[in-house]
Amino acid sequence: MSELFTPIPTKWIEGIKIKGNVINETISAPLATYETPLWNSVRRGAKATAAEENAISVFVEKATMSRSVILRTRNTESAINTAKEIKTQFQDLAQIVRTTGRFVQLEEIHTEVVGNLLFIRFSFFTGDASGHNTATKAADRLIQEILEKFPTCEYGSISGNFCTDKKASAVNGILGRGRRTVAEVTLSAAVLQKILRSDAEKICQLNLEKNLIGGIIAGSIRSANAHFANMLLAFYLATGQDAANIVEGSQGIVHCENRAGSLYFSCSLPNLIVGAVGNGKGGNLPVVEEALTKLGCREERALGENGNRIAAIAAAIVLCGELSLLAAQTNPGELMRSHIAIERSHR
Repeated sequence: MSELFTPIPTKWIEGIKIKGNVINETISAPLATYETPLWNSVRRGAKATAAEENAISVFVEKATMSRSVILRTRNTESAINTAKEIKTQFQDLAQIVRTTGRFVQLEEIHTEVVGNLLFIRFSFFTGDASGHNTATKAADRLIQEILEKFPTCEYGSISGNFCTDKKASAVNGILGRGRRTVAEVTLSAAVLQKILRSDAEKICQLNLEKNLIGGIIAGSIRSANAHFANMLLAFYLATGQDAANIVEGSQGIVHCENRAGSLYFSCSLPNLIVGAVGNGKGGNLPVVEEALTKLGCREERALGENGNRIAAIAAAIVLCGELSLLAAQTNPGELMRSHIAIERSHR
């Protein structure tokens, strides 16, 4: 089978100023997209959030990758008893997990019983990798151990959709999958007017009506945002991430407040599935290697910190693009005028 490469236009967005528990510096970040207005939108957001000595505060709260398995038991009572017993053996199972890889650790076990079916959701720390394969390998080994200890159980599947991988779900928003990350910034009325041509009251009102109420009537699953997926896809493609993970990655909530004319603006992303090492991020893709190096994700850091760095940058980019779009949509006609002008200039 021949290998082909599809070129995607890529630009670096400069001047993204970040602070928090992972990054405290001004960085540039690549976005690979066919939607050319996205570059200008994120660039405008970056300019606004860096004005007046401001910066985007980003905090990575948690980093785990989950894999759920299905076991079949004789009946509901057996499933419930097995679930209880498995949780009491957490330390033994954690020790087994450590034998499956150098960097993997068992962090949590959650169970659900559906009739005679037992769903077990394992969550693992996987270092700087996003951890899909690491989690699956560990879960495979845990299934073997559980089936040996509980002969009343039968193998169902290595993946039971309780993970949940590449699908929108409530469980990921509640428990998290990948790196749970929050980005926030406060902007003065002057910056809002000069750079974003809007104000705090208009942006907060739009967030309520569009993202929150609009999301509710649409039946969105733990989501209240305008276009997280746009920024995530562009950043994922440029940095060798599994782009299909924007499905759960795009689940997130924008919360903002009008603080006496200043705008507090935040983006909470519970499912950023990213990594600094692993499939798609090796030397066979020089452009990805170059991007990760320029982003500072090839430096010697504590285990997991390069992966956290990728997540923090992704969250900051999301905030820049989300802020810029919402500001544009407070002004009648601005969104369409901008798209037409920018897209025609790239023809």
